Amino acid sequence: MNLIPDIKTVVQIALLALAIPAASSFAASANLEAGKKLAQPCQACHGADGNATQPIYPKLAGQYADYLARALTEYRDGNRVNPIMAAFVEKLSDQDIKDLAAYYSAMPGQLDDLDGRMKPE
Repeated sequence: MNLIPDIKTVVQIALLALAIPAASSFAASANLEAGKKLAQPCQACHGADGNATQPIYPKLAGQYADYLARALTEYRDGNRVNPIMAAFVEKLSDQDIKDLAAYYSAMPGQLDDLDGRMKPE
C-alpha cells in the first residue's frame, strides 16, 4: 500500500485549498437579494429559476460565481460580443455583477456536460 500521494493528487488538493477562500470571499461581498432584483430581466431568456429551457440560452443556476461575474464583465466591457447581452449589462456596476453572479450560483442548477455525447469523427 502506497501512502505517498501522487503529484496529481497533491496539485488537486492545493488548488482546492486555494479555491475555497476565494469562493467564500466572493460570496461574502455579494448581496443575494439585490441579485434577485437585478435578475428579473434575465428571466425572459434564462428562465425564472435560472435554468433556461431553450438550448440557445445558457443555464445560469448553479454556475460558478466567478465564471458568471467574468462573463458579465466581459459583456459589459465589450470583450465578449453579444448585442443582446451588451444592452442588458451596459449599466451594471461591479457590485451589481457580483450580486447577480452570487444569486445565480446559489440557485439549484440543472447543469450538464457533453461527457459521453461527443463522438470522434
